[in-house]
Amino acid sequence: MMTMETIQSTLGMFAFLAVEITILFLVISYLVGVLQQYIPPEKIRSMLSSQNGKGYVMAAFLGAITPFCSCSTIPFLKGLIRAQAGFGTMMVFLFASPLLNPMIIGLFAVTFGLEVTAYYFASALVISVASGYLLEKLGFEKYLKPSTYEEPEKSCCGSTCGTKKVEENKWMKIWRGVWKDFKTAMPYIFIGVGVGSLIYGAMPAEWIASIAGEDNPFAIPLAAVIGIPLYIRAEAVILLSAPLLAKGMGIGTVMALVIGSAGASITEVIMLKSMFRNQMILAFLAVVLGMAVLTGYTYQMFF
Repeated sequence: MMTMETIQSTLGMFAFLAVEITILFLVISYLVGVLQQYIPPEKIRSMLSSQNGKGYVMAAFLGAITPFCSCSTIPFLKGLIRAQAGFGTMMVFLFASPLLNPMIIGLFAVTFGLEVTAYYFASALVISVASGYLLEKLGFEKYLKPSTYEEPEKSCCGSTCGTKKVEENKWMKIWRGVWKDFKTAMPYIFIGVGVGSLIYGAMPAEWIASIAGEDNPFAIPLAAVIGIPLYIRAEAVILLSAPLLAKGMGIGTVMALVIGSAGASITEVIMLKSMFRNQMILAFLAVVLGMAVLTGYTYQMFF
């Protein structure tokens, strides 16, 4: 039975996440639209071409320098898809961006030190690149929904419009496309936020630590699986890691929890449903869970 405190916590988290993700989605989508006005699709295709091996590294680097969370990565990803960037490199960006953004790396360094941070960074980077390459070679591009490739609505101002009118229409055209994308994604956003907020309010940190302690040989996969429905920003997971470590959770387990929660939150998975078919959703989850488990176990094995 939910207490009043739990209900208040859940509603508060829902309101916060709903506003945050809505603003991020609209702002980032609009900025991507503006960027596409000045960087031609041909340039993006050239930079992120999967025919060029450098494209995978470039995609990982782009993910590492963008301060995106898992949900705000999606509008940027949609822009890459419409620019017809290579499928494998787009997947590298999708995996790397929420895991390697500057805020997470900075907090990792401050909380765990440079050695742990370097291992986390290298593991997430290598697995992201390898997974993107493998998914492309296995032909998973066919599991993108056709609507994902559709360009936003275009408006025609006619041949008699003046220069100022053309400029105004250009910015309004971008906004109309952004709003159309948001209306399509909105049900997925609010369903995901609702489910994630409910789990956030009802799942105490003490319970997580009790089943993910160092004495449990299955602690790392459990932490990875728990991280997905436990919609907490990776920054918050890292900041909460000190008391979790004090309660017996190992660093490898914390890494798995961070990768699970940052790489594939339930909100992101539901939003991706508007772009991916079920086969691609399952492949995405398999990569993130595999990355979380592999990173956690190999850290414990080597350190």
